[in-house]
Amino acid sequence: MILSAMKWLFGVMAILVCGLLVYAFVLPRPADTTDPAIFLQNGGSLNYCELPVLDDSGKSANDIPKAFTPDCGYESIPMPILAECTEPLAEGVVDMRGLWLGVSGRVGHLERIEQCGNRVVVTAHGVIHDFRTDGSLKNGAQDVGAACNNFNTAIHFDEEGVMVFRLFDLFDTVFREMRGDEMIFTFIDGTEVRTQRICNYPD
Repeated sequence: MILSAMKWLFGVMAILVCGLLVYAFVLPRPADTTDPAIFLQNGGSLNYCELPVLDDSGKSANDIPKAFTPDCGYESIPMPILAECTEPLAEGVVDMRGLWLGVSGRVGHLERIEQCGNRVVVTAHGVIHDFRTDGSLKNGAQDVGAACNNFNTAIHFDEEGVMVFRLFDLFDTVFREMRGDEMIFTFIDGTEVRTQRICNYPD
């Protein structure tokens, strides 16, 4: 009985792993809707302490095409994707906008966060993650990983205001939250990175 159960469990695990590998390295990526203009100028030259005013006077999140990472990663820092979006943040969405530099944990970790409505764009380490925080895989981050692999993550804000990333909506992987003026980025391995707001990309 125990041996049969173990064989069944091993079979299920093997099917799951094979399915994830096929998705990650075989299936094509989503159609690229990225506005090519974001790569025509250097996004590293801007002041990211000057945040857009979310007063509903400009474009909404739906008006701006979803952005994707080019190939296996960008070479120059793209311009902000949501620069023209002024849709106020949705209910339950915590404002994490800005350019953040790691000062503990993974010191030097650098990421840019844009937000409007329930849409978020995280640009870091050659990758663009553009998603909605509605907790669905359909509107989650469908992008390229560190091994140039496909991945799909569902993202939501929990009751404590933590942005939770769930890989394939199966298990939690990374977390972002505000603690005072700092943004805390916690990896799946438990590494906690304290980040502080900076205005410009380092030279």
